[in-house]
Amino acid sequence: MSAVDRRNDLAVAWRAFWVSRALVWAAALVAIAVFGVSSQASAYDPTGLTAPFGEPWDTLLAPAARWDSVWFLNIAADGYDAQRAAFFPLYPWLSAVVGLPLASTLLGGLVVSCVCAVAGLAAVHALARIELGDLAARHATWTLALFPGSIFLSTVYSEALFLALSAGALLAARTSRWGWAGVLGALACATRSAGIVLVVALALLWLDAQRDAATRRRPGLRELALGTAVPPLGLLAFCAFLALDGVGFRASFDAQEVWFREFAGPFVGLWDGLVAGWDGARQLLSGQREHVYFREAGGDPFLVAERNLRDTLTLLLFVVPATVGVVRRLRPAYAAYVVCALALPLSYPVGPQPLMSLPRFAAVLVPLFLWLGLWLAADTRRRAVPVYAVLAAATATFAGQFATWHFVA
Repeated sequence: MSAVDRRNDLAVAWRAFWVSRALVWAAALVAIAVFGVSSQASAYDPTGLTAPFGEPWDTLLAPAARWDSVWFLNIAADGYDAQRAAFFPLYPWLSAVVGLPLASTLLGGLVVSCVCAVAGLAAVHALARIELGDLAARHATWTLALFPGSIFLSTVYSEALFLALSAGALLAARTSRWGWAGVLGALACATRSAGIVLVVALALLWLDAQRDAATRRRPGLRELALGTAVPPLGLLAFCAFLALDGVGFRASFDAQEVWFREFAGPFVGLWDGLVAGWDGARQLLSGQREHVYFREAGGDPFLVAERNLRDTLTLLLFVVPATVGVVRRLRPAYAAYVVCALALPLSYPVGPQPLMSLPRFAAVLVPLFLWLGLWLAADTRRRAVPVYAVLAAATATFAGQFATWHFVA
């Protein structure tokens, strides 16, 4: 890639990130001013880790620190136990290090997320430009930045770091930099459990390079090893650390049961999610709380119904069509990556809310947005305005709910 291309990738990413963050922050602050903050805040953050500065700073930082932010901040401060082992270490450790000169892990996490979000969007733009051309690349970058689940790119969550590392690994492999692909893949595996799925994509990209007649130097077994054997070292290193820390080598896997994720069969969560969404619609349309349509209500049936319906709509309106589009239009490596990555949450559904966090998981699946960018580029005049309007409205809604301590993903 030329220096001009890299500057253009970064420029598009920078604009998409800050425009989308302006929307997120504006919607969040308006929601707080109008609706206030839910009483759930004290239950989920009893020590005030997400509000350590006092007003007005705590309100200004509200769009960045809620829900799982508490877990990352606790890990950065006190380390791991059996329950915290579900959260991988690279992000909280980086947040703690960057937060040292700022005297705040929360601010450190926000800096890490924002920097990584821009880097990740730049990598997405570069990858899409190579695969699909300039127009599709711009759409892929902007739709990812404005996707509702992408509100987490500027929160004290690991999404932005994982996006930067996973997109960077795919880009490195696509441009024959296999050493970087392996290192970035290993770091991704130390960031999220889904990082291990990158091995599938990197192996298939290696096969693509073998078949590509335009490749000046076909990668050999050394490059294959860099792309497939190095990434799992990130996961193994985390497991070894947990074992040495006395938590247990398998603690990160066993912790899934603590979070109500159990293996239900390959992609069984698809059916469970559809049922939950249907029951959620019935609950909301009934207008009453006395009769609950769920086997497990898990609290206010209207709130659970809204969450299940929202997740099901995300599945039906975006995840399924985009996955089909990736399978049909993009490289097999990207299709395999998406299918395998979705197999994790869809085969291990959460009992009361089978598709819990699906919008957040989908936000970092780069190939979904490569396809969406390609689809928009095919008929920008008719498709772009309604798609961007829906994304912006949904993102503003997500940001307002998240900032007021209402669970979104």
